[in-house]
Parts: sequence; structure tokens; C-alpha cells
Amino acid sequence: MRKLASFAVALFLVAVTASGVGAEPLAITPFYTFNQNPLVQIYGLPAAENSVVQPAGRGWGLLAFDVANSDVDDENARERLLLDGESERTTLAFRYGVAENLELGFDLPVVAYNGGIFDGFIKQWHRFFGLPQGNRLISPDDRLLFLYERDGEERLRMENATFRVGDVRLNGAWQLYHDRSVNPRALALRASVKLPTGSSSRLTGSGSTDLALWLTGSDDYQLPGKWGHATLFGALGGMGLTDGDVLKGQQENLVGFGTVGGGWSPRDFIAFKVQFSGHTAFYKDSDLSELTSPAVQLLFGGTYAFTPSTTLDIALSEDIIVGASPDVALHLGLGQRF
Repeated sequence: MRKLASFAVALFLVAVTASGVGAEPLAITPFYTFNQNPLVQIYGLPAAENSVVQPAGRGWGLLAFDVANSDVDDENARERLLLDGESERTTLAFRYGVAENLELGFDLPVVAYNGGIFDGFIKQWHRFFGLPQGNRLISPDDRLLFLYERDGEERLRMENATFRVGDVRLNGAWQLYHDRSVNPRALALRASVKLPTGSSSRLTGSGSTDLALWLTGSDDYQLPGKWGHATLFGALGGMGLTDGDVLKGQQENLVGFGTVGGGWSPRDFIAFKVQFSGHTAFYKDSDLSELTSPAVQLLFGGTYAFTPSTTLDIALSEDIIVGASPDVALHLGLGQRF
């Protein structure tokens, strides 16, 4: 871990002193990811997304990969919740400017669950940074078991690895404001509909149809001298969910969510970003905080531009409210403008 930290510092110094890939400033946008808790990612919780919609006749594609490791084991006199396993979500996303200020698109996810390989790494990560280990020191390594019991009834159980198409999402956005400056200030209204195309029994879908509506905005600033530019971004919205098939009777039908963060681009080919993303609870009628508490995640990492049109996002996330989201998650996002 100390070697990894030293490498990160060296990479930072190289990034600050190296030449850029082009004259166009690198756009700083939120990481295209959300809470990968296996009982949350089945719903239509959206990423904050860009506050600038695609120009008419232009498109943007993304191949995103999210790996998340969960280790929750909590119980009381009536309930027990056990989430021990690893999820891998691969998403093909596409956005296209169909008219001035109007963008349409879709997300096609493929979701896998297995015992994983990162349990040992996460223990070392938590030990290095002095973070709580929770149940990891006593839980079996590389186990897959998702279990929820209530009043002696087993309401959820999954222990077999799976690899399936998840719930497809249809997306749209309208540009509410864009000042068209070199360092733009922008605001967009975004919406998505998640369709129940996945499997609720294998936790690749929820069985519900979810509508999300949110505002996403950003403000960019040119820094003095050769310090590049910085961006502040945020999003705020809500979701309406029909009744799904997972933990029936305990699912919330209204959920709020938001993101706030920022980034710094010292050169035209690299940016360093940090963001906080959170949402209200997706479940009710439980005394287990892992089900009924809001979730907040810290994400940190950056964007590397191979060309002015091709970028790679790399981020790690850590749960701020323990148990409501995975301990550690890795996000990779390869984006391409057309």
C-alpha cells in the first residue's frame, strides 16, 4: 500500500508537468456510478451525469465497469441481514443529441455476483488507513451469500453465482441553461425510466418500473497562471418506484438522491475529482439501519484523456454511512464522443 501511495504521488507530479493532448480544456463531470449495494443497484438510482447535453447530431458512449464488495452481518430479535459477496456491473451507455438542447439515450447493464477476490485486499486497505474492519476479520473469504430473515421467515436468499442482463434504462435530458463560455456554467433537467428486464430472484433487477427526475449543474473556473481550471458540480432529484419483487411490503415508493463534488484539471489531459453521492432509504419497516438509513458515499479519483474525445474515469468509493453501501467499490468508465 505504501508503494501504491508513492506511485500515486509520482503520477500526480508527472501529470502536472507533462504536456496536454490538445488545446481544448478537459470537461470535469461526475463519475458515472451509483450505490452498488446489491439491494439498491437493482433499482433505477441514476448517476448525476453531465450538466451539458450532447449537441444536435453528436453522441457520447460509455463502457462502465463497477466492482463492489459487501460485508454486512446484522441482526436483532426479529431480523437478520447478511450481505457477503462481490458484484460486477458492466454498463453500456449511449447519449445522442436529437435536437438543439435535447438528448436521448439508454443504459444496458450486465450484472454478475460471485464470491470475489478482493476480501484480502480490502482488509489490508482498511488496516493501512485505520478504517473499521466490521465483520471482515471473522467472515469467510470469497463467500457469496445474500440473506434476509424476518420473524422466522426467509424473505431473501441467494448463494449461487450469476451473470445476467439487468434492468434497461431509457434516458432523456433538456438543456435549461448554458452560457457558452470557455469556462461554462450549465444546468440540465434529466430523466430516466428503468424497465423490469432483469431477474429479481437473482438480484439483477427489482421487478419494478422506476422513474427518476433530477437537475444537474456545474460551474467551471479558470485558475490563475498555469494552474488549469476547476469545476464544481452537483445534482438533486427524486424517484418514483412501482412495487417490486424484492422484500415485498418493505420497499419505499419515493426516494430522494443527490451528488456534490468538484475537480481540478492542471493539464488538458488529466483531472482529479472528488464527490459525495447519497440517497434516502429504499426500504422501511425494519429496525436494521443497513436497510432503513440513508446512504452516503465518498468517491475519489480522476479522468485521463487519451485524446480530446476519448477519456477514462478511475474512482474508488468508501461508505460514509457504514452498511448502507459497499465497503469499497472500484469504478472504471471509458467514454467516447462521436
